[in-house]
Amino acid sequence: MQLTIITDLNKCVGCKSCQVSCKEHNTSGEFGPVPDHEPYREVDGMWWNRVLSVEAGEYPMASVMYLPKACMHCYDAPCVPVCPTGASYKRADNGVVLIDYDACIGCQLCMWACPYGVREFDEHEGVVKKCTLCIDRIEDETLPANERQPACVQSCPTHARTFGDLDDPDSEVSKLVAQRQGFTLLPELGARPSVHYLPRRPIPHQVTNDEIERVLEASEL
Repeated sequence: MQLTIITDLNKCVGCKSCQVSCKEHNTSGEFGPVPDHEPYREVDGMWWNRVLSVEAGEYPMASVMYLPKACMHCYDAPCVPVCPTGASYKRADNGVVLIDYDACIGCQLCMWACPYGVREFDEHEGVVKKCTLCIDRIEDETLPANERQPACVQSCPTHARTFGDLDDPDSEVSKLVAQRQGFTLLPELGARPSVHYLPRRPIPHQVTNDEIERVLEASEL
């Protein structure tokens, strides 16, 4: 089993609901500068999920794509073998990469090893933290079945994020990856991230006669 999250870039509108819900559920009270809004500020707050803005295309067909980025829960997570205390580990039963805070000594070697830059050092507690796929929620049997998913998935207003088992060929996430040619970030590094993204599909814009007339009228002013 490999639990993971699939993000449909065609549906993500950059509202940052996933980012804020992650913050509220996991690290509330430790806010830092928001990505994109204050990109040059020192990143001293805990954001396990960051929504990035990526420019795509060229003028006049340029556009902005929004890319949520958190722990990739890699099959061959490079952050695990470098940990001198075994605090960073990958669960054999569900594939989630986690950190044992009691064993973490704050050496930050895992942060250097992570090719995606998604681990953050908690200055207050002296340990490294990151996305856990809301392991506390997905294993909480007191919650209704439809709520046993990461906070970022449940809060997405456009249903751009899907949670499931990538190793199950019949799961929704596996079918989405196969049908939509899902891709991973930096596959050439060999970490084999489980988190996938579904590419954007071009949406043709139908220009109406009314729009053409309004443009022509404006050009005569």
